[in-house]
Amino acid sequence: MPKKTIKKYLPSPEKIKQMKILNLFGTMLHDGNLWHLNRRSARGAFAVGLFWAWMPLPFQMVFSAVMAVPLRVNLPLSVALVWVSNPLTMPVMLYLCYLVGTVVLAAPAEPFAFEASFAWLWHSMQTIGKPLVTGCLLMGITASIVGYFAIDWLWRFSIRKEKLSRLLLRRNKQQPPEDAP
Repeated sequence: MPKKTIKKYLPSPEKIKQMKILNLFGTMLHDGNLWHLNRRSARGAFAVGLFWAWMPLPFQMVFSAVMAVPLRVNLPLSVALVWVSNPLTMPVMLYLCYLVGTVVLAAPAEPFAFEASFAWLWHSMQTIGKPLVTGCLLMGITASIVGYFAIDWLWRFSIRKEKLSRLLLRRNKQQPPEDAP
């Protein structure tokens, strides 16, 4: 069942509650939907977490947590899903977003060479910023929608599969052995 699999990888509620920015929500953090894992809270958490995973911002986990609270979706799962974009995957994700943005805006792809300086970053954001942000928003929205419906379908599928296996097991126990007189 997805619930057991997902719970293995979630950060603990205590770790999440230590995020100082969440003190703004006060007693809203006591809402059971933020901590219990069910189909509704999981699919919403996937949507929130995957959206913020595609945003080229620092502190994505904080934004994900802040959005999860008023939407009443699973807070640990939405925060954990932000780590889809990690230091290994982020360059590939950002390049893909840039390419998507250039296609959508019909802008030519600008060649660039990386340089670790604020001047390079400022200049690059002026030239590639609009396609990058456009691509990030589109990829974030797409990943959010796909994640929402994929988790909903997987959750329903696993429940049906579990019910069917229980039904078959029950039927097999009720049938008398064939070689009995």
